[in-house]
Amino acid sequence: MSLETKRPTVEAAEEILGGYFPALDHGFVALVDYMGTDEDVERAARVSYGAGTRKVSLTRGLIRYLRRHRHTTPSEMVEFKFHCAMPMFIARQWVRHRSASINEYSGRYSLMPLLFYTPEEEHFALQSESNKQGREHLASLDIYKSAVERWEKIRSDVGEGYAWMIGEDIAREIARIDLPLSTYTQWYWKIDLHNLLHFLSLRADPHAQWEIRVFANIIAGMVKRVAPLSFEAWVDYDLLGERMSRAELSVLAGLLDTDIGSVSAKPGASFSSEELKECGLSGREIQEFLGKLHRPSTEDFELDLLAMRKAEDVQAEMHEAVPGDFE
Repeated sequence: MSLETKRPTVEAAEEILGGYFPALDHGFVALVDYMGTDEDVERAARVSYGAGTRKVSLTRGLIRYLRRHRHTTPSEMVEFKFHCAMPMFIARQWVRHRSASINEYSGRYSLMPLLFYTPEEEHFALQSESNKQGREHLASLDIYKSAVERWEKIRSDVGEGYAWMIGEDIAREIARIDLPLSTYTQWYWKIDLHNLLHFLSLRADPHAQWEIRVFANIIAGMVKRVAPLSFEAWVDYDLLGERMSRAELSVLAGLLDTDIGSVSAKPGASFSSEELKECGLSGREIQEFLGKLHRPSTEDFELDLLAMRKAEDVQAEMHEAVPGDFE
């Protein structure tokens, strides 16, 4: 028997609630629950007791104003709860965002599914020469095949060792200690809209590691369904917007004539690299400044509903990956 709820709901969010969206080769993201919508951001900002007859345009205008001027508390009133599975090395990046509640799968209590992440060839690249945290230029097919062979051997040995220790009734907290960072873990992750959008600003950014961007893009698609006006403001002002330093604004002011209601280019105005440095910009800052003016477009973050899986199917896959027939 279903009961009618008095809680605010969104049809687009209800459509995906409890559905599991694949990420990488064995990972997933599921929206388990949510509390609040765009209207709740407005109500918190106005301390209003009801929706009344507010127009969507007025709600949108307020939400965009709040985002532009960094009034973040109203968006803390909307919350999301996710069930996610990701490789351990991605989990270690993810957990750096501390303004959330996390309950992770326990290898001390439960048997670990032996599922390991293997990058596809198109994402197997060499170390970047200019960015110590990044990759560039695809490795050769021969190197990729050799890497996969080595991974498979290591994981086979580690998996057999783990299964053997479990079979010998070795404590699970000991048996797990040699499992590699490629092993999938999972958790429940609850976070408010403000901190979630901060997470997405960093992890859906093109500079983030590709693997965590896969998860961030799915989560962004879920936010788009729960709070579309807040999502739109985030894309416009944060993801595709940029903050400018005093020196950068000084350069722009030197290039533009501004008047009330109009902007035009100053005839013949330009800045050489040396002149940009004289404005206080270092070589790195000049590159970043030019990058801000050529901000790449981004995807639309639409979820593929045909890829959505049922919870019981995902659970069965995890159970099958547990070594042996141990309960």
